[in-house]
Amino acid sequence: MSASLNILGRTPDHGFDEPLGLLADCHRRIEMFLELLQRAVREHAGTPLNAPTADAIRSAQRYFAKAAPKHTADEEESLFPRLRAAAAMQGKDCDAIARLEGDHEQADRLHAQVDGLLEAWLRDGSLPAERLTELGSILTALRELYREHIHIEESEVFPLAGSLLSPSDLSAVGSEMRTRRGVAAPE
Repeated sequence: MSASLNILGRTPDHGFDEPLGLLADCHRRIEMFLELLQRAVREHAGTPLNAPTADAIRSAQRYFAKAAPKHTADEEESLFPRLRAAAAMQGKDCDAIARLEGDHEQADRLHAQVDGLLEAWLRDGSLPAERLTELGSILTALRELYREHIHIEESEVFPLAGSLLSPSDLSAVGSEMRTRRGVAAPE
């Protein structure tokens, strides 16, 4: 299970000067952590958790508790408002944003359910079969939600943002992303 974590120590492909690419890099991490959790469910059905899998689950929990909310804020507080304003000025449609914001709310609800089950699994070292099945079902729903969400962002919203937002708007998005993470700007 630990081989799945090799992306964790890796530098993202994009920096804060390329905020749309950096948001896409975050999507790869979301996909990786969901796959990691789904694999843990598959591999430990009916068997106790081992230490490497428990560590991997904790890493996924940390990511979804700490980094994922920053990603959501990057979109909802930095990117989407600027994109809505730019689209309105140019008479363009960006209705997908409302759906994406709804997806964020639905993902939060599903993550809360997943967290409760993962906490029980980590605490007890195993889950009854019906709870493991429930966890697997919720993770499948979450993965499908993210699959569609990421597709809309990467095929529609990010390209629209790249064409409508000015370099200064994109720079401001990147700067706000940096600030959310407590990363100092280069001198």
